[in-house]
Amino acid sequence: MSDFSGRLGVRLRESTVAGTVIVAPHGELDLLTAPALAARLDALTAGPCPDVVVDLRAVSFIDCSALGVLCRARNRARVRNGRLRLVSRSPAFRRLLHHTRLDGVFDLLPGLPRSLAPDRPVGAGWS
Repeated sequence: MSDFSGRLGVRLRESTVAGTVIVAPHGELDLLTAPALAARLDALTAGPCPDVVVDLRAVSFIDCSALGVLCRARNRARVRNGRLRLVSRSPAFRRLLHHTRLDGVFDLLPGLPRSLAPDRPVGAGWS
């Protein structure tokens, strides 16, 4: 697991499991912190067939600039025959997606699939 800290205070934890990169930002994702997330997601979606999961469960606030970063990363992944999935149980985040008409755009998971979670049983389903 790696930690990437942006100049402006966003902390990103990152791990790779079975070829899938899991990025877990912590804190607020806004106009000041979105560039650090954008830089990391751009790097992760630069190659062929990227498989990225952005775990938003430790994010306390997200604004439209950070939402734009997630849209860009999703589009970059799809163009390269990959995928970007989001993990969130937040009703506020779901409302944000609904109000921006993006609620059907992202693959939104309530938790990490067990195949990507630490100490996972082999062949298990959702966490």
